[in-house]
Amino acid sequence: MKKTVKLVINGETHILEVEHRRTLLEVIRDDLRLTGTKKMCGQGECGSCTVLMDGLAVNACLVLALDADGKRIETIEGLAQDGKLHPIQEAFIEKGAIQCGFCAPGMILTTKALLAKNPSPTEVEIKTAIAGNFCRCTGYARIVDAIQSAAVRLRGE
Repeated sequence: MKKTVKLVINGETHILEVEHRRTLLEVIRDDLRLTGTKKMCGQGECGSCTVLMDGLAVNACLVLALDADGKRIETIEGLAQDGKLHPIQEAFIEKGAIQCGFCAPGMILTTKALLAKNPSPTEVEIKTAIAGNFCRCTGYARIVDAIQSAAVRLRGE
């Protein structure tokens, strides 16, 4: 059974017919070809599929596309503007917090949600916020450094 959903993804409205059991991740990657959102565990354990839904970090593999109807979704592709990387992306690159690229989109979007809510997080608050995002390459020290650097940039210090 298919139903019509309206998704606003990275500021662009999409009207789609989707089956009731399809996830937001499947629609983003397969239908809209936004492959920056990664598919890894499919169980909400790794955070690689993290997107922002109405500003909150969610695992797209756990959200049914029907439940995202009318929501504003932001993927990693929507972060850079006019060919310029977002300050969070810049900080991740400069601090060496990106290697293979599978965790990076989810980490970056989780960071964006954290810093929107808490512009001056402590190290413990950062570690708590990214606890659902696994990284096998960089180790977390560089990621925490990148998030602290991004927070400073966004505060204009």
